[in-house]
Amino acid sequence: MQKYLIKNTQIVNEGTVYSADMLISGGRIEKINSQISATNGVIEINGEGKYLLPGVIDDQVHFREPGLTHKASIFTESRAAVAGGVTSFMEMPNTQPPVFTQELLENKYEIGAASSLANYSFFMGTSNDNLEEVLKTNDKKDRVCGVKIFMGSSTGGLLVDNPLSLEHIFEASELLIATHCEDERIIHKNLEAAKASGRTLTAADHPIIRNEEACFESSFYAVQLAKKFNSRLHILHISTERELQLFGNMLPLDQKRITTEVCVHHLHFTSEDYGRLGNLIKCNPAIKAPNNRTALWKALLDDRLDIIATDHAPHTWDEKQEDYLHAHAGLPLVQHSLPLMLKYVNEGAIKLEKVVEKMSHAPATCFQIRNRGFIREGYFADLVLVDMNLAQTVSKENIYYKCGWSPMEGMELPASVTHTFVNGHLVYGNGQLDESQKGARLEFDR
Repeated sequence: MQKYLIKNTQIVNEGTVYSADMLISGGRIEKINSQISATNGVIEINGEGKYLLPGVIDDQVHFREPGLTHKASIFTESRAAVAGGVTSFMEMPNTQPPVFTQELLENKYEIGAASSLANYSFFMGTSNDNLEEVLKTNDKKDRVCGVKIFMGSSTGGLLVDNPLSLEHIFEASELLIATHCEDERIIHKNLEAAKASGRTLTAADHPIIRNEEACFESSFYAVQLAKKFNSRLHILHISTERELQLFGNMLPLDQKRITTEVCVHHLHFTSEDYGRLGNLIKCNPAIKAPNNRTALWKALLDDRLDIIATDHAPHTWDEKQEDYLHAHAGLPLVQHSLPLMLKYVNEGAIKLEKVVEKMSHAPATCFQIRNRGFIREGYFADLVLVDMNLAQTVSKENIYYKCGWSPMEGMELPASVTHTFVNGHLVYGNGQLDESQKGARLEFDR
């Protein structure tokens, strides 16, 4: 395996920024020092004026394989991921067929091993009647990221709304339980009321139908279940101000039993953007009124929100052009999540160290990922070199998503990823992809 020496860079890690050189060898970080001399056979990369970050770990993506590969595949979306500085991802079970059995789960790992340019893990899916299969995942605690419960609308029968099924999963699962929290009864009531108005519904109705109450009631229920059974709960894509009252920041992250995630689109867009973007920003849970975004930012900075992720969910352009009720919900984001957060760093909304904490360190800590998420000697060399002054404009010409579009098209982002290493392999460098090596299955210290 090729050795690399990154010279004169600014390393951002564990709350500090410092100048150093780094030697990468055998897929790992071999040495970090103020001065390291190059030897024969080592490729030197000039990191002067750039920042070296641990690779982003995205704990929630939908790469659509198997069964929905007209939208995306593990190969295409992992290409987009590494181009954006995401070196590891955890992918959701709502594919076709849904991941309801151990056999189907392992099939996805086989696809990942054969085609993913980034490191990968896959959630076990839950239904109202597959408890026996779910609990077999307890024997794979060190090899599977977690169990996913859709406590709100989904596809392929993944909605779990039977209280007994939920209690059994929360009581018996030994893995982290990740939840999509929206109350289906409230959503249905709101939808019927909107239809009864007789007017044509548009994307602007989405946050009214899938409102704050639907999110809060479901998240409150999940928290109650987790406290009752002392489960390890991770609530995904928090989107409302009201939900934030459920979470605290008094404990260190590694001691929390209930943790949270916020997604970049809920930090960036508000309901005011529906008039401009319409169904392009239709997603579940919905992008809501501006007060929610303000509250999410405050909670992110004071550590009530633990992880920044994407919920990357690509659909074809045609699927997004249907009328509101039939347009598919989800946004493609994994290529642009880190550059978008770097935009907010440049604007002074958040420190670079905090972005690294929420996008790299925290996922590694929450999921207990082995030897990743930090810049430490002996850890896997999952690394991202960024130029905070190299602007880019999001356009169809530089989008790697298979769907070929982004809700951020036309936006200028002031910073760019210049190099991405996955397990010491330079998979992306100065706009060029090297697809000769694949990522690895994530392992967990549980």
